[in-house]
Amino acid sequence: NVQIRLMEKQKPPMRVIIPGRVYRNETVSAKSHCFFHQVEGLYIDKNVSFKDLKDTLYYFAKEMFGSDTKVRFRPSYFPFTEPSAEMDISWKNGWLEILGSGLVDPNVLKNCGIDPKEYSGFAFGMGIERIAMLKYEVSDIRDFYKSNRYIITKKLIRDYNSISSKKQN
Repeated sequence: NVQIRLMEKQKPPMRVIIPGRVYRNETVSAKSHCFFHQVEGLYIDKNVSFKDLKDTLYYFAKEMFGSDTKVRFRPSYFPFTEPSAEMDISWKNGWLEILGSGLVDPNVLKNCGIDPKEYSGFAFGMGIERIAMLKYEVSDIRDFYKSNRYIITKKLIRDYNSISSKKQN
């Protein structure tokens, strides 16, 4: 895990964003795939709280999807964070999970040579394809892997044209 190696080698404070590929033994469906791209985030500093984590992720969601975006956090379990939560975005007639997150477990900090009495932090991991599904209204995640460039390109051009026209006004 890149986050662990960073915590072992660097001294806090640290703020990192790490892209990568993920492979999971998962059933492929319209909303999930056994292979996807992920962006991980890690923030370690003095007095980092769960409120800092939620504020950061709310800000991301509002900037990425618009100020009217409905967001919810659900309690979850991840082995290296406590407490842990998943963040969902309102999508179609329900919710779509876009990331897992939590405060870095003090034992993880300690095992990486970071004093948990002095430092705390949060971590998150978000699936890039799920972000793109929401942003570009792609209803089936499998479209990203079918080389269906027509659908993807059409949505990207529409979004680019929308942004360009707003900048001209």
